[in-house]
Amino acid sequence: MNGVVFYLMTEKGLEVLRAVVRMGNTNQIAFVVIGQDKNLVQDYSAEIELVCQQHNIPCDFALNKPTIPKAVYAIAISWRWLISLEETKLIVIHDSLLPKMRGFAPLVTALMNKETKIGATAIFGTEQFDKGPIIAQISRTIEYPIKIEKATKVISEVYIELVQNILDSLKDNKTLTAVPQNENLATYSVWRDDEDYLIDWNNSAEDIQTKVNATGFPYKGASSFVNGELIRILDVSIVPDLTIENRDCGKVLYAEDGKPIVVCGTGLLKIERALFENGDSGLPLKNFRTRLKSIK
Repeated sequence: MNGVVFYLMTEKGLEVLRAVVRMGNTNQIAFVVIGQDKNLVQDYSAEIELVCQQHNIPCDFALNKPTIPKAVYAIAISWRWLISLEETKLIVIHDSLLPKMRGFAPLVTALMNKETKIGATAIFGTEQFDKGPIIAQISRTIEYPIKIEKATKVISEVYIELVQNILDSLKDNKTLTAVPQNENLATYSVWRDDEDYLIDWNNSAEDIQTKVNATGFPYKGASSFVNGELIRILDVSIVPDLTIENRDCGKVLYAEDGKPIVVCGTGLLKIERALFENGDSGLPLKNFRTRLKSIK
């Protein structure tokens, strides 16, 4: 085997690369193509490049359109663009238990849906996204509330296990086998944009907390508008509900230690941490009588 080409992005890509190096399998890496994503607060591309440089692993950024050496296999992790390969078999690691949640940001969707079981699937890449035959799949059980940062670490561990198993098989010259997906069980996760970060304060305190936790770092964070200015709600906690005669959702009811307690469709939420788009702290709010809105 002449090594595997890796297409790496995000923290998951970084952790897999570190694990391959740590386990002494650097010689199985033929080349690393590094992806960048400006929509993330941190895309880990610089960290991936640094690990490659420290261990003399050939690499370059995808934007530079590097000449990639021929290899029997390539492995894509967190990759979001089309990979065109002629003689190389592409293996894609997807953030869900396929055929469930094909598509975009499946881990975020899983957390928003409060799935108790998350995981990742290794498939052979095909022209139709996330429909390739399954090589292997690993799941983990989680409990709520859970933040996306912690869930990502759980998924990263799954990625490491999947990739290590694949590399071990290739090292032993074993043929990678795969089984077709069951189309009757297929579901999809649609792409998200800035509108999807906006909080609907008519929802329950529990559902809003789930959204805040699922869209936090490395994503931009759930958002709302205060006097026409966008604010990122980065951390919240549920407080005991009260009997409110005029339940105007999104209004601040009172404050504790400078942290506003906001009326939700059901329940109350304390905003523990928030930032305005310019980086200024959102707490304490300038005015007690503040309404948080989902529109400007």
